[in-house]
Amino acid sequence: MADQAEAFVAAIDQGTTSTRFIIYDRHRRPVGSHQVEFTQIYPEAGWVEHDPMEILETVRVCMAKAVEKAGAAGHGIAAGIRGVGLTNQRETTVIWSKSTGLPLYNAIVWMDARTSGICRRLEKELAGGRTHFVETCGLPISTYFSAVKVLWMLENVEAVRAAVESGDALFGTVDTWLIWNLTGGASAAGGIHVTDCSNASRTMLMNLKTLDWDLPTLETLGIPLSILPKIVSNSELIGEIAGGWPLTGVPIAGCLGDQHAAMLGQLCRKGEAKSTYGTGAFILLNTGDEVVRSSHGLLSTVAYKLGPAAPTNYALEGSIAIAGAAVQWLRDGLGLIRTAAEIEGLAAEVENSGGVYFVPAFNGLFAPWWREDARGVCIGITRYTNRGHIARAVLESMTFQVKEVLNSMHKDAGEKREAKTRDSEFLLRVDGGATVNNLLMQIQADLLGSPVVRPADIETTCLGAAYAAGLAAGVWTEAEIFAGAEKAAAATTFRPRMGEEQRRSKFESWCKAVSRTFDLADLSL
Repeated sequence: MADQAEAFVAAIDQGTTSTRFIIYDRHRRPVGSHQVEFTQIYPEAGWVEHDPMEILETVRVCMAKAVEKAGAAGHGIAAGIRGVGLTNQRETTVIWSKSTGLPLYNAIVWMDARTSGICRRLEKELAGGRTHFVETCGLPISTYFSAVKVLWMLENVEAVRAAVESGDALFGTVDTWLIWNLTGGASAAGGIHVTDCSNASRTMLMNLKTLDWDLPTLETLGIPLSILPKIVSNSELIGEIAGGWPLTGVPIAGCLGDQHAAMLGQLCRKGEAKSTYGTGAFILLNTGDEVVRSSHGLLSTVAYKLGPAAPTNYALEGSIAIAGAAVQWLRDGLGLIRTAAEIEGLAAEVENSGGVYFVPAFNGLFAPWWREDARGVCIGITRYTNRGHIARAVLESMTFQVKEVLNSMHKDAGEKREAKTRDSEFLLRVDGGATVNNLLMQIQADLLGSPVVRPADIETTCLGAAYAAGLAAGVWTEAEIFAGAEKAAAATTFRPRMGEEQRRSKFESWCKAVSRTFDLADLSL
């Protein structure tokens, strides 16, 4: 390998509420970063959209600012970035014009629930009902996935329908939209229209075993193959960044959906699990080369495939729609806190939630319930209840949901695939912005009854994308990436302090609260 003294790898992390760009040196240390929040659009109750053009601009700004910061810190970035990785919010759906490069409608965000009617219709029409496509794609019919969002646009947006009929429409999740624009877009040279196998596995349209679009599924749903991108692996040279962008000429060398990138960033091999706490919370267990079918409400999905000829790692996933978004709601919707960070101090003012239980089913419930008719509830309120109890109940709601998913995961995967430490103790690796909250992590350990391990660098999503790009660009070998013992040494471990009887009692109360959320979607305004 050539001298890597000045080798850098960068990653775009395009999330649900913000975009960031981080540049790493060859020792995996961040040397420059920038983050920008962007607009959340709520046209109707249960609808969530993003402006794809605004997302593009945030990527441009973050790239330029991070390069500027790294240069100001004395790093020779200009000549040293060997590759850029990309990770993104999954399932969020964009359809745009090939000729103009402009979106034909706003991006419909993964948590958007407008497609519930389409889902109910498909369940009635198809022989397999809600699980009709599970054998092929590992996913139930749900508002969560991209395919039904495409159907909604085809049925409700004239510009989309016309562009599809004329051959001018391109579909993509956010990774596809970004790569197409970064590699040329609507210019004469033209952008590269690709997605990776992890993002494709979240559309409901990819065959999990062949890692290609499933033609019978496309035919059943009436989605034309012509609008779909080519599927590639997570670590390969995809194309160079075009003129007009920062880092022109640098190859895009890795692409993964955000939860898959976090799994790689946490160095999860077969049998190891991680939970990422962001807008939602997502727990993935690497099941190796085996597609494990869930009978307890989880999803079968791709974990990662580190090169065109590399073996595919699969995963069981539990997706939780609302985690950190509940804290944002306390801040922006109710004004109980001024900043998200304030919730830790407020929740710490009380010893417990005072019998209050909060279930953030704002747009229904994902794993393991899959109830689109659920709506948020806050129960157990008395005159004794104060702001601290509400804040603590919101934090607990994240950890209870994670516990529910892990319970299902253990039932599906069995003891042999549980995440273990060297002494065979179950542990959960955690990452994401909310994990800076020590009280949240302690509550999580208490309710699980097992240790929670937080790495020194909690931005493992970005790091995973950088690993994929660095691998393809020759900065690291796979063995070097997974030799991450020094990272583990700097980790923080939270151990349970709660007694088993209290843990059981609280979980029973949580389950009672969840049951109260069902069949509330049609409450009168």
